[in-house]
Amino acid sequence: MKISLRLLCSLYSLYLLPLTAVAQGTPARPKITGISHLAVYASDLSKTNDYYMRTVGCVRFPTSLTGQGTDYFVDSSQFVEVLPIPPSAGNDRLDHIAFTTTDADGLRRYLIAKGVAAPAPVMKFKSGTRWFEVKDFEGNSVQFLEPISVSLTAHGAMSQASLVGHHIIHIGMLVRDRAAADRFYRDILGFRLYWHGGMQPDKTDWVAMQVPDGTDWLEYMLTSGPSGSGVPASISQKQLGVLNHLSIGVVSMSAAVATLKSENRITPEHSGPQIGKDGKWQFNDFDPDETRLEYMEFTPVEKPCCAPFTGPQPSPEGN
Repeated sequence: MKISLRLLCSLYSLYLLPLTAVAQGTPARPKITGISHLAVYASDLSKTNDYYMRTVGCVRFPTSLTGQGTDYFVDSSQFVEVLPIPPSAGNDRLDHIAFTTTDADGLRRYLIAKGVAAPAPVMKFKSGTRWFEVKDFEGNSVQFLEPISVSLTAHGAMSQASLVGHHIIHIGMLVRDRAAADRFYRDILGFRLYWHGGMQPDKTDWVAMQVPDGTDWLEYMLTSGPSGSGVPASISQKQLGVLNHLSIGVVSMSAAVATLKSENRITPEHSGPQIGKDGKWQFNDFDPDETRLEYMEFTPVEKPCCAPFTGPQPSPEGN
């Protein structure tokens, strides 16, 4: 049976239609370049203000991006957002985590194409920053911001900062189900493994997942208690504050701690300095509501426990 060239072309076009539809229905993922901020609750706003301004040395921006809380900037694009504590908070002081993207609306469309519920339209802060919020597969609130310049540097505000480090290199968050976290952050968003380890060499208590287009990372905090035991159903505010944390990178831990001590900028609950299981110097302090601030050197000084690093090290210049 002879088939005309025109018929063959028509059949080929029909074959291509589903493939074209799939391609058009799954937009490319815009870049996710780093950490934007961590948002926490405060039961005493005055004490928390003193902690982030005097103890940590952040710059308080006159008006927050959202208009609901107070933003304490670590550099011109990263900050800690402090919110009044709601009655429903219980022991938890974490409201949300947030990352930066080059295209908020494009990322929203990408997540919808991947089956993630996302709001429409993308919202806009008073500053002009475009953003949206979704839930990860454990129900945690995650924001993505396409920031405009806050002009802190242009106005000379950051020159007033007395921070010992100027970049949030990672944030940590309680994760009960690593597989569920991986489906969201790794499989959909493209985060990549940077390092994993535990208090015991054969256990995994922490998993560091770098953003796909930078060196900042999200740390899955899988354990509160004995190594490898997971997170108990009932957990105290202090335990939650250890898990849900932020980390500021420093070049020299000895110099950073010496400055903090000489200026009386360390709380009684501090711990360290010590070398962590990842081979990096670290020092821990806590805000008035027990949220942990971990100072960490950018590069390891000894071989890490449990697994090698599989991604690039952060640097003082950021992503």
